[in-house]
Formats: sequence, C-alpha cells, structure tokens
Amino acid sequence: MGDRAACSADNRVVLIGDVHGHYEGLCRLLDLISPTEGDRLYFLGDLVDRGPSSASVVELVRQWGYGAVRGNHEDMMLLTFEGKQINPTRLFVWCNSGGDETLASYTSSDLLWEHLDWLHTVPLYQDLGDVFIVHAGLDPHLPLKQQTSRECCWIREPFLSHPKPYFADKTIVVGHTITFTFPGAEAGQIVRGAGWLGIETSAYHRRSGWLTALDWTNQWVYQVNVLYGGTRQGELAQFRMDVGDVSYSTN
Repeated sequence: MGDRAACSADNRVVLIGDVHGHYEGLCRLLDLISPTEGDRLYFLGDLVDRGPSSASVVELVRQWGYGAVRGNHEDMMLLTFEGKQINPTRLFVWCNSGGDETLASYTSSDLLWEHLDWLHTVPLYQDLGDVFIVHAGLDPHLPLKQQTSRECCWIREPFLSHPKPYFADKTIVVGHTITFTFPGAEAGQIVRGAGWLGIETSAYHRRSGWLTALDWTNQWVYQVNVLYGGTRQGELAQFRMDVGDVSYSTN
C-alpha cells in the first residue's frame, strides 16, 4: 500500500461508506484521514443499525456539519417514527434489521427526536460535480427528478447491472451493496461498474470489518478494520476491482 505523503492536495472531497453504528471505528478512520478545514466529507448513508453506537455516529456527523445522503437504514428508521408516532409493523421490520441496537444506543428520547428531525433534512443524493453520491443507486430508466427513496436507498440489480453509465460526465459512488458479494471480490475491495464505484466494504460483517473512505480528489483510499484492528491506505487502483458479471450473493 502507499504512503499518506503521496496524497497531499488541499480541499479534498472525501466519501465515507456505511458506518453502521461503529463510532470508535469511525473516529479511527477520521484520525487516519486527518481532515483539514478545507476538506469536504460526505457520508453515503447507513450511519445507523447493527453496530453499538449509532446515536454517537449520527451526533458526530450532525455536529461537525458533514455532508450525507440517506441510506435504507435511515429510511426504515424514519418510517418507523413517521408522523411522530411509532408504527408497530415498521418497528418490527427495522429492529430485525439492526434497529434494536440503534434504539439501545439512545439514552435520551429527546436526542432521538432531534436526530430524527435532522435525518429528515438529509437528501437522497448529492451532485458534487464530477462525482455524484447516492446510497444504493439510481433507476437507469428514470430521470433524476423522478428518483425516490425507493430507488436511491434500496435499488440493487437494475442499477448495478445496467451496461451504460447513468451520467456521461460524472461517476456515481454508492454504498449499500457489500462489495465482497460480487464474484471474485475480496473483503475490503472497492468495485467498479458502468459509471459507478461501490465502497460498502461492510464494517459490521464478520467476514470483513473494513470501513472505507475514498478521497475522490486524490483517488486515494483509507480503511480501518473495526472488528479485527488494523488500518491500510493506498491508491484507489490498488483496491479497485472491475465487475463484469454483476451478479452477487445476498449471503
């Protein structure tokens, strides 16, 4: 892997994959990135669920004013409390997807409601110029204005398997689909398809543990392993695998 000294441009755009409640791992990743005042950091969604400290992750992102897009786990959380009331059916679905760990991380109901109000303000996608961030992807057959949370937070195969880029002049960077589920991909690898990059290296999964940040400006990758320890970094090309057949496992 490379050396941090090789990556020194100011005003970086840094994209961070699905944190899933791993606050301590995120802090280690931020230490590795060493953001400066001019850097812009963006989170690709799924701040919450499955890890032990979702409330702390949301509070960090909110207090520091980092950018973010909504993930499917935030979508489930918001739907559970839609209209300031708890929907029992949606609560059951959310808790079975890691929401129980998220609820356990809140020691104050006031903070939970503050975070829900903030999550309502988080957009489905952000256009950053030559890079476009969205949690899951876009429906290749719909114009951008018609993309909803169903597409932006949940889509998989129709987006991942589409043979042509959605944009001619920018790359879409997504989380959501674990990269090691693509054929031939190893834990921690970044995958590249037609006009998109996937950086969800699955910090919570025992097969991986890697939490990934991509310095888009310098094409540089930072990773910490939140389950087994260790860090690594280097040029994007060292971590990237092109996907041809985009079939993937759901295991």
